[in-house]
Amino acid sequence: MRIKACLKPGQKGTKKWTNLYGKQLVSVRYRYDAKKERRYTTIEIIVEEGAWQPNKLAVTSALNMTDRLGIRVAGYELELRDRVKNAGGLWRPRQKLWELPYSQILELGLEKRIVNQ
Repeated sequence: MRIKACLKPGQKGTKKWTNLYGKQLVSVRYRYDAKKERRYTTIEIIVEEGAWQPNKLAVTSALNMTDRLGIRVAGYELELRDRVKNAGGLWRPRQKLWELPYSQILELGLEKRIVNQ
């Protein structure tokens, strides 16, 4: 089975579900099964919402200074790319990310560019 479309509320193909579930709707997926010649529509909805606070100690302690993380640097940011390269950054073409140790990311002030993988 393959997924042909994963749509956000408001996009073409979500009107029926947006009308039915409103703000609870997160996404609509259209899946196709070639063998059975069937199309399946699946939806993701929010069924419960409540207050939550992340454990800040767990988040910060999960990263070691030697952990290598991916960061995003746009192609036109040549000067930044050179700084990352000089800091020991490795280009990962499949992910289209630069990989650096967490300590270097902090030193360069690039924490906001870390990509969750």
